Amino acid sequence: MWRERRVPGETEIFVAWQEWPEDRALLVVHGGPDWDHSYLRDPLAQLDCQLLLPDLRGCGRSGRVPEYHPDGVMGDLVRVLDAFDVERADVLGHSYGGMVAQRFAITRPERVRSLIVSGSSVLPVPPDAFEGWAERDEIMARQDEPWQRVGLSPEDVRAEAFAAAPANIWRAEAMPGYLRRLEEVRFGTEWLRQLQAGILVTPRLPDAAQRIAALDIPVLLLHGRYDMTFPVSLVQPTLDLIPRARAVVLEDAGHMLHVDDPDGYLRAVREFLDGAALDGGLELGRARPV
Repeated sequence: MWRERRVPGETEIFVAWQEWPEDRALLVVHGGPDWDHSYLRDPLAQLDCQLLLPDLRGCGRSGRVPEYHPDGVMGDLVRVLDAFDVERADVLGHSYGGMVAQRFAITRPERVRSLIVSGSSVLPVPPDAFEGWAERDEIMARQDEPWQRVGLSPEDVRAEAFAAAPANIWRAEAMPGYLRRLEEVRFGTEWLRQLQAGILVTPRLPDAAQRIAALDIPVLLLHGRYDMTFPVSLVQPTLDLIPRARAVVLEDAGHMLHVDDPDGYLRAVREFLDGAALDGGLELGRARPV
């Protein structure tokens, strides 16, 4: 059962959490960034560990601040771990949250036991990453580009999320459930306003792959084969740079891989957290069904 807590500090951070008797915690960082954590609850709720899913500052039910520099977010995540008496956590980040999670591992290595980069990338996305993918070109051509308009509301962000669903979900069978999930998300505009003002600093650090490799921690790259935001082609070059990294590519999934293939996603995360990645239990390829 999900419980709720607010962590005080520079800005109040809302955390949805699940308790588990064993001494292991998974800190989950959502994407968007003007979304909340809720779209990631399922299937992670089935894991046998303590789950901590905060809303990033300015998102969901967390407090608002004048600026959204990633260093402030790092401090927020430390406060969340401190509030739950977690010395070191396994950390999972999805999409934009994947870059936040990487920065957290690099800048707060003493707080991170392992790292899962889900539907995101360690390496920068090159301009020609999706060249020749006609189906993606057709889907993207139908997408609205509202981000240059001033005065956007949370409802505008919600509408964009619904419009972008075909670019995020690969399996048609998964679409109805995904749209229902979007209905529950608390959307915002705080980060978007910083982006429009040209003052939003990327959480991606230079030479992130080399810096993560130097941490010598287990890393899982968890990706959908048909991700239209972060190309699967970046997985293998990342593995070449991070010796302790392993990868699972879900063959019938897109950017929201946990929605397209919840069983494969859950199995990959569970095996990784159980230590399978340390002895070669995860390989690049199709994840075996649960």
